[in-house]
Amino acid sequence: MTFPLRFGYKASAEQFGPNELLDFAVLAEEMGFDSVFVSDHLQPWLHEGGHAPASIPWLGALGARTSRIAFGTSVLTPTFRYNPTVVAQDFATLGVMYPGRVILGVGTGEALNEANLGFPWPDPPERFQRLKEAITLIRRLWSEERVTFEGTYYTTRNITIYDKLDEPVPIYIGAAGPAATRLAGRIADGFITTSGKAPSLYSDTLMPALREGLEKAGRAADAIDTLMEVKVSYHPDPAVALEKTRFWAPLALSPEEKMGVDDPLEMQRLGEQLPIERAASRFIVSSDPDEHVESIARYVDLGFRHLVFHDPGHDQEEFLRTYGAEILPRLRARFGV
Repeated sequence: MTFPLRFGYKASAEQFGPNELLDFAVLAEEMGFDSVFVSDHLQPWLHEGGHAPASIPWLGALGARTSRIAFGTSVLTPTFRYNPTVVAQDFATLGVMYPGRVILGVGTGEALNEANLGFPWPDPPERFQRLKEAITLIRRLWSEERVTFEGTYYTTRNITIYDKLDEPVPIYIGAAGPAATRLAGRIADGFITTSGKAPSLYSDTLMPALREGLEKAGRAADAIDTLMEVKVSYHPDPAVALEKTRFWAPLALSPEEKMGVDDPLEMQRLGEQLPIERAASRFIVSSDPDEHVESIARYVDLGFRHLVFHDPGHDQEEFLRTYGAEILPRLRARFGV
């Protein structure tokens, strides 16, 4: 299967309340975007000015107010504050209501969203095993009539998901390292990662790991969707394009710097210590539309077929209208789609 090249909008639930964010997502469909993916946070990166609307009811509202776009989570953690059986029920319902449009994006999670509920925060290997088991359980619930499951971490007895489609909701795995990326290649319907890191991470680590996972499972090289969250800050004024990235400074923290941080106030403090240049380092910051498109094209050249654009600014309407008028047409012309 060859996935068409698609362009999506990242709805930043950490930055906007649910109603405002929903209006932006509806506008994204109007401006020609192909998909909308929403973050799933219990707590935002920043306490001051932050938001954290619940993703699952929000997706239900998005489906009701749109007619064409694909939509999903990027990403939800189905292993701690969400029980995987409940996730299976929620996304089966969304799939029945909006067939062919819903995507469940999952990942291993962050302490910021899980640990404050009293869960002991495990090391990455256990989080990885929990994710594998959760996906196995979710798929059994979607494919079998009645499920009893005794896993290492999760148990169900005599569970039926009564409302579900014959064609289940696709599951995409979010990954920033080779192990989860290989897992995506072996078992997922899609692979999600984020831009703005060292180019060698994608060319020498993640994409080879994805190919390795596909090969081990005997799957074709184009068997799954490849989704890149592309962090972009485009504005005709270079100073404005740079300044827009300041809100998202915590994204530039290294895994070591933010490991185990479960308080938005502390995450905000760490981000505020970073210079604006480091905050901007995760974004394609540019004022020339053709230059901007060529920077984005590098990810297509790496093999990503689904680019979901995350703009850091507070004026998302301006971003969506500008991108719809200036950038998406150039991208479609550049790649003949």
